[in-house]
Amino acid sequence: MTCASPPDGDLSSLFNFLPVGAYRCSSDGTMLRANTALVALNGYPSEASLLESVRVSGNEWYVVPGRRAEFRRLLERDGFVRGFVSEIRPKDSSRQIWVSENAHVVRDASGQIQYYEGTVEDITAQVQAQQAQRSSEEQLRLLTAQIPGMVYMIDLGYDGRRHYRFVSEGVREIYGFGPAELMADPMLIARYRHPDDAARLAQETVAVLQDGVELGGEYRIVWPDGQQRWVFQQSCEVARDERGVTRVGVLLDATARVQAQKALLASEALWKVALESAGDGVWDWNLVTGEEYFSPGILAMYGFGEGDLPHVAEEMDRRTHPDDLPQMQADRQAHFEGRAPIYRNEHRIRCKDGSWKWVLSRGMVIARDEAGQPLRMVGTHTDITELRQTEARRQQLETQLRESQKMEAIGTLAGGVAHDFNNLLAAILGNLTLAREDMEAGHPAHESLAEVHRAAIRARQLVQQILTFSRRQEQELVRQPLTPLVEESLRLLRSLLPAGVRLHANLIDGLDVMADATQVQQVLMNLCTNAWQSFGGRGGEISVSLRRRVLDANEAELLGSLVPGSFACLSVADDGPGMDADTERRIFEPFFTTKAPGEGTGLGLAVVHGIVQAHNGAIAVRSHPGAGTRFDVWLPLLASTPAPVVPPAALAQAPSPDGQQNGLHVVYIDDYEALVFLVGRLLRKLGFRVSTFESGEAAVQWLRSHPQDAVDLVVTDQNMPGMSGLDVARELRRLRPGLRVVMISGHVTDALVTEAAELGVFRVLGKQDSMDALGSAIHSLIEETRAA
Repeated sequence: MTCASPPDGDLSSLFNFLPVGAYRCSSDGTMLRANTALVALNGYPSEASLLESVRVSGNEWYVVPGRRAEFRRLLERDGFVRGFVSEIRPKDSSRQIWVSENAHVVRDASGQIQYYEGTVEDITAQVQAQQAQRSSEEQLRLLTAQIPGMVYMIDLGYDGRRHYRFVSEGVREIYGFGPAELMADPMLIARYRHPDDAARLAQETVAVLQDGVELGGEYRIVWPDGQQRWVFQQSCEVARDERGVTRVGVLLDATARVQAQKALLASEALWKVALESAGDGVWDWNLVTGEEYFSPGILAMYGFGEGDLPHVAEEMDRRTHPDDLPQMQADRQAHFEGRAPIYRNEHRIRCKDGSWKWVLSRGMVIARDEAGQPLRMVGTHTDITELRQTEARRQQLETQLRESQKMEAIGTLAGGVAHDFNNLLAAILGNLTLAREDMEAGHPAHESLAEVHRAAIRARQLVQQILTFSRRQEQELVRQPLTPLVEESLRLLRSLLPAGVRLHANLIDGLDVMADATQVQQVLMNLCTNAWQSFGGRGGEISVSLRRRVLDANEAELLGSLVPGSFACLSVADDGPGMDADTERRIFEPFFTTKAPGEGTGLGLAVVHGIVQAHNGAIAVRSHPGAGTRFDVWLPLLASTPAPVVPPAALAQAPSPDGQQNGLHVVYIDDYEALVFLVGRLLRKLGFRVSTFESGEAAVQWLRSHPQDAVDLVVTDQNMPGMSGLDVARELRRLRPGLRVVMISGHVTDALVTEAAELGVFRVLGKQDSMDALGSAIHSLIEETRAA
């Protein structure tokens, strides 16, 4: 390039003063002039060095090949070029810059091109900013593309105008149109609003412009085809000036969630109705607010109507029994913490009338926050009061059964011991009688033998108490009025009461029972004696009452499996010190006593229990420390018309010791050697011919080997090792048909009597109290045998 003439002198200073590069080129493209800014832009020290470099090297200025040709084409075509943006290489090729070029053609009067003039502006900063903005916008577009729904930035003017600065592609899935359409028509969204929500949304826009509030909520939109959707919006303010506010926000398609929520609510309503119809009350607890919905079934369960009870969880907790509250809260917390899959607890709730009702509460947390904390819990209440009462009755019956079995076992043991001890006493008393008869009058040993006799009698009385407790003593149950028996006992008792003890009676007539008079009186005497002994030497009051009562099935079962019906209730109550629960539980155990050693045997109440059981009755006790004790004895009442009573046959009196029995032959069998010796001696003294044996096998063998010896009566014990009395009877029935067999047992039962009768046994007797009684019974049986 060769330089042309410089610009007009009056413009030369302006040419160099321009802040942007300026130049002039000849018509053939040779650069003629370059101002200071252009020289600096290209990295040259002077205009001359720039012009020389361009002339000599003719180096390519543009980074992109062909840009120079494009520039000349536009200039030649239009006569000017404006805003031609290109990337260039200055002298320092290590850097590249962006420039914006403007140029025009200068022609002479004839239209011939004189030269070109133009400017070059460094716009690198602007281009880089635009590139950064485009990159940021692209990143924002890519980011928001990953976010469901529509992300936006909007300018809201105080004059009502709207301008969207950014709209994400998610607008398409909500409204069906793209970001460009909304940015071109900012009111497009407003035309989609549901008519019923439009007024509310307009009010929210006013509030946004006035107060800058954060928005959050749901509204409906309607597509052109009539399809209705739910939209959730959330937005906040980021800038405000005199023209309006700028806000950013997000819109989400909430249609599926709202529909699911409606379905859930419908489902909840359905299961609530289902549970209500099944008898369960429903509760729904908002753990955030503390509010709790109580269904009509729950309210009715506790006697409340709608409006009677605040719908807050604390109200139901306040009505929970204090003894049940800690466990209920612990079970609930275990479910909250995930240690229990469901919440389940049984507790008592105080009803409106003050009564307590047992409920089974079951529930489950159905909503938790991000940290896992419970937000909502639903469940039911089921009334289990009747079930609990039934369970309590069952447990009470099981306890009674265990006590009954224990008492029966103890009774069996005591009866067996008493039976053996009775045999010992029988031998002692029988030998005492014979010894005293063998001694002459005035012998010094008579006094000692009398003391032995008295001690043996006391021992026998103790044995009788044990036998009564174990129900092995024979009873004579006859129909008789109960009141006279009680009155007779009270007359005797009044004379025995210590000073300071007062006895009150409240009796009624017309109560007929099947009873053994002696044993009933023993019951009353034992209970009253037990009462005044509990006073410990101090004064007190004893009340005896007799009343009629009808027991239903539940009451009868709780008292010990009685048959429901009419009963006489004999009560003995005192105002003594009472008993604790442990003592009350053991009072009927044999040999259990709270008295000092030597002051009681512990058999009194055990005997009472045995007698009452033998009378098909029951006994109950109620006592508390410091509140006295009350015993209730229940005996079945008989119908008003008395049944015929067959009096027992009186035993014939034993013959005198010197009477002769004409050699009647009695075979006596017992495994107790001392008793065999004693009975043999006694019967011989009474004139009988006696053969005694200590086992059933020995007796049967002798009878088999002595068929010629006549036998009038066989008396055998039932309980023996080896052959029992029944086995003996069975064998004798085969060996000597018609031979009378009498069986003696310390425990006579209906089953024993029935089986003995089937084997042809003539009579089953209980163990006799004395040898005299045994001799008398055998004599009577022989007389019956003769008469038969």
